[in-house]
Amino acid sequence: MNIKIKPVNKNKLTAWAVHGFTASGIVLGFLAIVAILNNERVAAFLWLGLALFIDGIDGTLARKAKVNENIPNIDGSTLDNIVDYFTYVIIPALMIYWFNMAPKGWEIICSAAILSASLYTFANINQKTQDFYFSGFPALWNIVVLYFYIIGTTEWLNFWVIFTLIILTFIPIKYVHPLRVQNMRNFTLPFTVLWAATSLRLVTLPSTEESAFLTSPIVYLLWILSSLYFLSICLSRSFKNLFKL
Repeated sequence: MNIKIKPVNKNKLTAWAVHGFTASGIVLGFLAIVAILNNERVAAFLWLGLALFIDGIDGTLARKAKVNENIPNIDGSTLDNIVDYFTYVIIPALMIYWFNMAPKGWEIICSAAILSASLYTFANINQKTQDFYFSGFPALWNIVVLYFYIIGTTEWLNFWVIFTLIILTFIPIKYVHPLRVQNMRNFTLPFTVLWAATSLRLVTLPSTEESAFLTSPIVYLLWILSSLYFLSICLSRSFKNLFKL
């Protein structure tokens, strides 16, 4: 009896590999939760950092692998959104609660507000503009808690930042996607690498009573510089018509 073995469809296999790569972010998020429950802040940020890296490049890989054509029954965007809501919203909200990043008695309220408002970010069909900016604060709470941790902000300052960003969720200010926005891409990509490298260094600094600035001033200033670069792009893109006046 002749058994015919169908040849492996390499395109589908590649597409499934990309989907698996995207889905691995949920595992990294789970490991971040384990680290949080063990009060291991650095480990939690490192797991979230890996998840952020995967999210940063999986879209490019998906487009190259043509996942929508090769696996049409799996919606890559939905898969990506599920992972992103988990790692960008749920876990940072847990960190704010667990690590007392909000004023006493307000931890649950702040976390619940983040979870609720971010639903509308992911449900917004106009979240991304035609030039690949985000419209409204794109629920980057993993980045927000990173700034809280590195800068060492007070609980009340965190409180006001959280609720300001919740309001900005519904205001169409533009936020740059560092890997997709074409405008000034030759500058944005190096600054993205600089920001990632300095963030990694600052998060992994040995624990001391001194601030990150005093411990590693050059790295800290480079981190601030790269942060200001992204802030300037967002503001200039949002108010470019105003600047023309």
